[in-house]
Amino acid sequence: MKKANIVVIGGGTGLSAILRGLKTFPVDITAIVTVADDGGSSGRLREEFDIPPPGDVRNVLVALSEVEPLVEELFQHRFQNGHGLQGHSLGNLLLAGMTSITGDFAKGVHELSKVLNVRGKVLPAANQSIVLKAEMIDGSIVVGESTIPKIGKKIKRVFLTPENVQPLAETLTAIRKADLIVIGPGSLYTSVLPNLLVPGIAEAVKKASAKKVYICNVMTQPGETDNYTASDHVQALVSHVGTGIIETIIVNNQEIDKQYLELYAKEGAKDVKYDKVELQKLSYQIVADRLLIYRDNLLRHDAIKLSQLLLSLL
Repeated sequence: MKKANIVVIGGGTGLSAILRGLKTFPVDITAIVTVADDGGSSGRLREEFDIPPPGDVRNVLVALSEVEPLVEELFQHRFQNGHGLQGHSLGNLLLAGMTSITGDFAKGVHELSKVLNVRGKVLPAANQSIVLKAEMIDGSIVVGESTIPKIGKKIKRVFLTPENVQPLAETLTAIRKADLIVIGPGSLYTSVLPNLLVPGIAEAVKKASAKKVYICNVMTQPGETDNYTASDHVQALVSHVGTGIIETIIVNNQEIDKQYLELYAKEGAKDVKYDKVELQKLSYQIVADRLLIYRDNLLRHDAIKLSQLLLSLL
């Protein structure tokens, strides 16, 4: 029996968590990962070597890898001191090195995937550095993925520069062949949308015969999606890339423990309200379920339960 082809589009910790769940099932996975990051180690490497930022790609490679825990720990190791090394993670440096050896970021990712015994394919959304910009409600323009949430204004829209970024041919092929396309979870404006804004990607998703699913975030993000409900997340997606990008929305309806709400409130985050009536007006299929697990004082999607839910849509 042919394995189902699942394409997951996103970035950040949300994407990595889902992939850890999916890789335990007999499916073919392709992860399309954002390359708009410009903060920290990724931002420095991007500046110094003129390569796409490796951070999100690194996390996804680790999530899909099948290596000893120690190798995973080594890959994620972040240097605490050392002139020039401080703040860099070893995996980011290896990706930069592999890009230098192969002369191409996507090739570098491919070669490192072999070393890490990655279950599936990891593809950068674009093979070059892209800059994410946001136009705020007041008309001001903010430059840089890491800066956008810090401004504290409401986002009207995000866009990429240069405008003529090319998607990888391999990415478009993966989308075309997919049985299921999963968008999110992850930072809406800074992890999810930068992928879909690469010219050709949203169009490919719309044309694909796959089932298309959006996994809504559980918590709002300070400076990015303050007070957003589930339907606000969907509306933002549609206003950027048009309809036809998703058919099904997966949303959490589990109540969150008060202590966790208080913890997140200190960071300025709230739970994303499942506004059923508004969502129904958008005429998508809605799958609502109890999807949370608590770990290390953090709320996470239950990756195994979510994976089972996604596979049931096939």
